[in-house]
Amino acid sequence: MTRRTDGEPTGRSAASASDDWLAPVGVSAAAAVKAPAELLGEYLPLLADAAINGRRPDSFELDAVRELGRRAAAQGVGARRAVDLYLSAAWRLWRQLPVVVRSSDPEKVRRSAEAVLRVLDDAIGVLVDGHQSERREMIRREESLRAEFVDDLLRGDADVSRLVERAEPFGIDLGKPHHVALVAPRDADGAVDRAAIALERAVVDRFGDREVLVATKDGRVVVVVPGGGAPAFTLLSGGDVGAALQQELHRREIAGRWRVAAGRAFPGAYGVARSYEEALEALTFADRLGFDTDVVHARDLLVYRVLGRDQTAIVDLVRDVLTPLEQVRGGAEVLLETLREYFDAGEVATEAARRLHVSVRTVTYRLARVAQLTGYSVAQPDQRFALQTAVLGARLLEWPATPLPAEP
Repeated sequence: MTRRTDGEPTGRSAASASDDWLAPVGVSAAAAVKAPAELLGEYLPLLADAAINGRRPDSFELDAVRELGRRAAAQGVGARRAVDLYLSAAWRLWRQLPVVVRSSDPEKVRRSAEAVLRVLDDAIGVLVDGHQSERREMIRREESLRAEFVDDLLRGDADVSRLVERAEPFGIDLGKPHHVALVAPRDADGAVDRAAIALERAVVDRFGDREVLVATKDGRVVVVVPGGGAPAFTLLSGGDVGAALQQELHRREIAGRWRVAAGRAFPGAYGVARSYEEALEALTFADRLGFDTDVVHARDLLVYRVLGRDQTAIVDLVRDVLTPLEQVRGGAEVLLETLREYFDAGEVATEAARRLHVSVRTVTYRLARVAQLTGYSVAQPDQRFALQTAVLGARLLEWPATPLPAEP
């Protein structure tokens, strides 16, 4: 025990003789705020020491309180509850302090109160600092684990059993079907991080915090939601996850223009990766084909997937069927555009003429010219199918703007 020059004891030793009465104070405070009493550590003896001896804590003692703040965060105790615990313990201790209960000297009580409040201020400050520090580290660790999990989940080549185990903390049951939707900016005004935050709130509001996952990857927002069997999904814009996400972007006034591509729902550990691949291809096709729509669905683009899977065959088809159009003055583009609009208009010449801003006679003349050059006529069903397939292939290959690969 250390002593002051006047012979009175100093430090923790002076309060230790009566430390037994501190335990019930801590237990009572912990029960009141529903927090572990162990998070108080040596905080109550510090307060008692301050009230009795007027001593402020040393730096190592405050470091111990800071560590308790980190422990609180790690145990899932919020900063507000941790602070409530310390405040609740402080007023309970004050009510039980012998120096307050027994003293009739107002000045002595004032000094004691001042000392307690100073220690309380110091302790709360380092407690919150420790809590925030631990939370920041936890968030960084969670973000790192989340990013790794999302990459492995979307890639689909990770160990299945391990992937299922890692999915559990995120609330994802990989045995159930899931949709993947991709949200991509269509102009420079689209802030992906802001859109991700807004869409995560929207998805959690609709589905809860289980079976959903929102992340960013390669400059896009990735949204994983339950498949059509989920009750909440049937209420989601008639089951259209793409339309629902687009509505949320508008409703929450997210700046910029966005395109949403939705893959079909598939079950199993590889189902998410398959749906993601479909959504990614749908975005690619929408860009290449010049779609103006803000929502695209993989199910509507399956024919393009079939064509795109065998590029050698589609190149041969475009070369054999459409390259004769390059013989006309100005190149193949005018006749190719006429074919595109004719097929998009349901093979109705008047509608195609309206879209092209030309006369019906011009459209029929151009179609006849196509038949003359290529040997394929839109009037013959089998030839019409070959022409339309070749036109689709040309859009995928971005021909004639992009030259076809050289023949082997």
